[in-house]
Amino acid sequence: MTSILLGYDIGVMSGAAIYIKKDLKISDVELEVLVGIINLYSLFGAAAAGRTSDWIGRRYTIVLAGAIFFVGALLMGFATNYAFLMVGRFVAGIGVGYALMIAPVYTSELSPASYRGFLSSFPEVFINGGVLLGYVSNYAFSKLPLQLGWRMMLGISAIPSVLLAVGVLAMPESPRWLVMQGRLGDARKVLDKTSNSKDEAALRLADIKEAAGIPQECNDDVVRVEKRSHGEGVWRELFLHPTPTVRHILICAIGIHFFQQASGIDAVVLYSPRIFEKAGITSDDDKLLATVAVGFSKTIFILVATFLLDRIGRRPLILSSMGGMILSLATLGFSLTVIDHSHVKLPWAVGLAITTVLSFVGFFAIGMGPIAWVYSSEIFPLKLRAQGASMGVAMNRLVSGVVGMTFLSLYKAITIGGAFFLFTGVAIVSWVFFYTMFPETQGKTLEEMEVLFGNFNWLRDSKRKKRNSQLVSNSNGNSDGSGNDQLGAVSKPETN
Repeated sequence: MTSILLGYDIGVMSGAAIYIKKDLKISDVELEVLVGIINLYSLFGAAAAGRTSDWIGRRYTIVLAGAIFFVGALLMGFATNYAFLMVGRFVAGIGVGYALMIAPVYTSELSPASYRGFLSSFPEVFINGGVLLGYVSNYAFSKLPLQLGWRMMLGISAIPSVLLAVGVLAMPESPRWLVMQGRLGDARKVLDKTSNSKDEAALRLADIKEAAGIPQECNDDVVRVEKRSHGEGVWRELFLHPTPTVRHILICAIGIHFFQQASGIDAVVLYSPRIFEKAGITSDDDKLLATVAVGFSKTIFILVATFLLDRIGRRPLILSSMGGMILSLATLGFSLTVIDHSHVKLPWAVGLAITTVLSFVGFFAIGMGPIAWVYSSEIFPLKLRAQGASMGVAMNRLVSGVVGMTFLSLYKAITIGGAFFLFTGVAIVSWVFFYTMFPETQGKTLEEMEVLFGNFNWLRDSKRKKRNSQLVSNSNGNSDGSGNDQLGAVSKPETN
């Protein structure tokens, strides 16, 4: 539900912007600020959500996110002018920031390791579902009078925020947050409900207690005097005096969110009607229908990704996803450049542009989209998780806001094809970053992550694998003619 709220706002604004511009008589610069500013506003919500969730719990933070977004949706729906609309965007942005940070953290903390990738990818699934609903809402409400249509598009999102705030009260609290508060009995009950067996629940509880610094012999009766945490000292451990492992984790969490947005996904989703217009589609209805196709493509591929995350792992998916995005962005830039420089309509170039928009969002959805949320919510140590994840989300929203607020000006400055060639370059850099920095986390418990990142060194591991393959080759095929291996006593290669 939190993700549907965000996705709906992204999707609906891409179409509503057409009618807001006509009704309020605003410029392109004012329009791109209106579209992108919610992401900068959500910075405040994302940054505050980590400490809030450490203080009041993951569940009540979700309730708070829903309540804030409800107020923002009503303000946008009843906006009478540009300034009023911007106030509504500010309030809704705070709610979006809270929701973006807390949903993946809550899900990862509740999930067993064997299903965590599948379940933690749901936020991205429903962001896509929300985007698609936004596109459908654009098409449905576009038939209303101009002054009413876009207000209905924006205001109707108040309904799911109410369902969210009420529904979440029936959900359990995060067992890891309960342990941090010393509430072992409550944590044990939640783990019994969310594990495959009592034995698995007991093992998960033991791991969480160890990560939280609570002695294993501590039982439910004396836990009230044990360690409680509301997030004190986290900033010092994250930024001022981090260990090499924590620094590596922080770089990965912030980096994946930076590259997720800097590779241009919001430019495509938010401004897809403008891209299709550049490609030669002039009718408003046709542009909205084309954006619905974008939403369908994104949703279908994200559903595929949810089933692959726990089967083939995070690392192969994100590298192949980025490879496809690089190819799509380069082809999109080429086709739009050809269209821009042609004086006649070229059907093949128009078809290529539309196809590569669909392939770009598809490749994004199958890897980069969900893995950013899954990865950043699962890699931090328990004490640092909420506030560390909030830093990743803050970076996500910052870059998303910059892209959303500058895309129209960017493509006017360097052409629309040039803008996508720029995104191609960013995507290439991101592929190298993921290849060199990211260990595989598939099947690892949250409590194992610190050891995993502490031991990961791609250069050392690649050299070791190369050396091992050479040893195997020598031992299998190289002899000195006397029937003895040249390796002499080395009969078995070193293994990783």
